[in-house]
Amino acid sequence: MAVDVVEAVDEVVLNAIELDIDEAWVEAADGGRVDATVTLDEVTERAMLALARPLEVGPATVHARFRGTLNDKLHGFYRSTFRDDDGVEHVIATTQFEATDARRAFPCWDEPDFKATFAVTLVVDEGLTAVSNAAHVADDPTGDGRRRVRFADTMVMSTYLVAFVVGPLEVTEPVDVDGTPLRVVHPPGQGHLTAFALESGAFALRTFSDYFGLPYPGDKLDLVAIPDFAFGAMENLGCVTFREALLLIDPERSTRAELQRVADVVHHEIAHMWFGDLVTMRWWNGIWLNEAFATFMEMRCTDAFRPEWDRWTDFGISRTAAFDTDALATTRPIEFEVTSPTDAEGMFDILTYEKGAAVVRMLEQYLGEDRFRDGIRKYMVDHQYANTETTDLWDAIEAATGEPVRRIMDSWIFQGGHPVVGVELADGGATLGLTQEPQRYAGADEAAADRRWSVPVLVRAGAASISDGHLDGQDTAVSAAALTKVLLEGDHTEVALDAPAEWVVVNSGGSGFFRVRYAPDALRALTGRAAQELTPLERYGLVDDAWASVLAGTTRVGTYLELLRAATAEENDLSVWQRISASLAALDRIVADGDRPRFAAFVRALVTPALHRLGDPVAGEPDRTAALRGTLFEALGVLGADQSVRERARELHQRGADQPGSVDPDLFDAALRVVAAAGDASTYDDFLARSKRAGTPQETLRYLGALADLPAAELVDRFLGLTLTDEVRTQDAPYLLRRAIASREHGPRAWAFVHRNWDTVTARFPNNSIPRLLEGVRTLTDPAVAADVDAFLAEHPVPQGAKTVAQHLERMKVNVALRQREGATLADALG
Repeated sequence: MAVDVVEAVDEVVLNAIELDIDEAWVEAADGGRVDATVTLDEVTERAMLALARPLEVGPATVHARFRGTLNDKLHGFYRSTFRDDDGVEHVIATTQFEATDARRAFPCWDEPDFKATFAVTLVVDEGLTAVSNAAHVADDPTGDGRRRVRFADTMVMSTYLVAFVVGPLEVTEPVDVDGTPLRVVHPPGQGHLTAFALESGAFALRTFSDYFGLPYPGDKLDLVAIPDFAFGAMENLGCVTFREALLLIDPERSTRAELQRVADVVHHEIAHMWFGDLVTMRWWNGIWLNEAFATFMEMRCTDAFRPEWDRWTDFGISRTAAFDTDALATTRPIEFEVTSPTDAEGMFDILTYEKGAAVVRMLEQYLGEDRFRDGIRKYMVDHQYANTETTDLWDAIEAATGEPVRRIMDSWIFQGGHPVVGVELADGGATLGLTQEPQRYAGADEAAADRRWSVPVLVRAGAASISDGHLDGQDTAVSAAALTKVLLEGDHTEVALDAPAEWVVVNSGGSGFFRVRYAPDALRALTGRAAQELTPLERYGLVDDAWASVLAGTTRVGTYLELLRAATAEENDLSVWQRISASLAALDRIVADGDRPRFAAFVRALVTPALHRLGDPVAGEPDRTAALRGTLFEALGVLGADQSVRERARELHQRGADQPGSVDPDLFDAALRVVAAAGDASTYDDFLARSKRAGTPQETLRYLGALADLPAAELVDRFLGLTLTDEVRTQDAPYLLRRAIASREHGPRAWAFVHRNWDTVTARFPNNSIPRLLEGVRTLTDPAVAADVDAFLAEHPVPQGAKTVAQHLERMKVNVALRQREGATLADALG
């Protein structure tokens, strides 16, 4: 390690953990060797090199000979395995260093602002593929059946971005993307699943080079599929690693959501090559900006890659999940102090990714896309190859736009929560009154009531509708109404409109990260024109805000059901129906068992007309139409218990399973879920067998996940036991258990299983997956079960996700309160 000694020192301190450092010395500026005595501190994860004599000022080189373990914990330098078609197991050696695990592979200064150039050389067995961050520059035999593979020096970058992968892997032919070779590295026999990733990867490289105004900073880009991977993917410069299911895919056999997920993740990681790798946060408190901005850029890229997917409307689902946590007292500021590796690990949550991306999108739409991009380009050029604080970005955008960006964004970044904006028209529609107060769920813990935000509000007001669009979620037109920008600061403001308004849309375009509460007259005027005046995302917002109001205790469930009856009469947008379906699933959890037939009848009355409007699949129909059909079919078969749909599901599943590609993938996926909801022991055996011989990673996960939905308790017990065996990868098992805990029928049973097997679960599964497993408890509604969960986790803390687990527990209390408040009256509201 080449260093500059800026003042005389007699000790060198590096990061190291789980390493045996056999020898260390420093080559001083005068060429002399200075030996070091090494002391390892496991608590602070540091290696102290006490020098035999002080080092003088000048250049020096730190040397170390060390040994480590190729672990099975899916972090640091670890082993991943797969079996070939003959059942023979093969091993891959791979890395995952973010946030602070490079120190498990080699001694280093493992902090993001200690950027360095890395020269990687790997000695590997003949016949194995070796890849790292940069291109191969030499590959020489060692004479003992191995090869010495040397890679080009990297750009200056942080340790968490270093990567190397060795194993019996195959590599696609490179795709030349304006001079950058792009490849997919994968286990043998999966080459036919790489074309989509190559297409989306090439699109992203060109899109981001243009957007940032800077060329791709590496000399090549490999996208590497790893069978065992604790995260979704990792943005190692030039050597991005992925879960197989998020890279390898067959478009002909995959749902729109599965394809979109692969595109999103590929685009997210490639965005990081600029925002994160080229320009990097100074310390881990800034990791939110890396991830939030990459999430924002993934949306932009996917929306351009497949415009027919309407990605920004679909982002409403993700934003809802962020709202759902941010309405709790246990929410946190997007940016907070990080003092330990566990603090850094806790940053990788929904508030970092989804809320962070949502507030960035809100700012972009308020400022205008071109002006916002000008600020981003200035930031990138000014700070390339360097480290930054969050405020550096706001200052760059402020300099490019002249807007008070830092003041606006500080109010969103450094305090948790979000506002509900009250809306009222006065003076015959000539004056718009806006208020703000913190949004809070009933049953949640007490939160600070004095929080206020600088809220960028886009307002659209009009008096007449001129629309010739179609309500299909693809080309809906809206009236040419006046658009007004308002920066709401403080409790209240009044806006004089250009002309008296009959209706007004606050949060025009749906990009604001705030709830909207219309006065009754304003809401009636708006909902009466929803089909003509509102975009799909704005209609989504009406439903989403109404459901949030139910959770807040300010709207009764009967009023919400009346809204659904009105809102669904002509609704044909996928995202709106996904939100409706999710709220119906939540109501299904609180309705009394004896009233479930009435609730199922309500679902059938609501959903059947929409499914009939769609008709049967038609060749060439929009992807979102096919996905909507699947959403409605599943809702009818599962929540609506529609017997004709269940019979049709069995037929569709059998045909699609026997003749892959013969059934539309979204309809096939829905049919599979419906079959599971009414399945039996033969269904369990069939699905388990199909998961083992599935032709794609997505099919494996579909069948395994469906096992959690089977209705019989003894089958759920079989499934729960399966998750702790080698038949299920440890990267997948936590998410399967999460799905089981979220089951209406068997959630308490699944929680009891986790409770009994806690020591095994926490020892077996990746550290970062435990908070994600526990997410399932958010849906529990039984007070006794909730009390057990609360007491158990108080005695068994999860330090790597303490904030996240606290949010899960509080959200669980919100559901318990909802059941106690509305469960008994829900049956009457069904009509």
